[in-house]
Amino acid sequence: MNSRKKQLNRQKRHNRIRSHIVGTKERPRASVFKSNNHIFAQLIDDQSGKTILSSKIVSAKKSKIKGNKTEKASEIGKMIAEKAKAAGIKEVVFDRGGYKYHGRVKALADGLRAGGLKL
Repeated sequence: MNSRKKQLNRQKRHNRIRSHIVGTKERPRASVFKSNNHIFAQLIDDQSGKTILSSKIVSAKKSKIKGNKTEKASEIGKMIAEKAKAAGIKEVVFDRGGYKYHGRVKALADGLRAGGLKL
């Protein structure tokens, strides 16, 4: 399967998921995007269309977080959870972005839980 077709299939899955998941100010949507080198996470209020918090890990050369990509994703989850708790957010709706719930995506979700957020 070529990369363009894989990307389109992921987009279709993401659109299907997004038809059911909506973030509010009290319970924002935790959106995940990953590439080969990076993982991005955002807390989004869909009602107002605004990003509340965002964070990412960059390639190993630039990152201050040590470990492999999965460990870094977990740390990013913990960092976002700390920022969210400081902003008064206790619960989020997890949006896996059309990716399988394993590896880096699962590690990010576990990091959010470890940081004290309820998914």
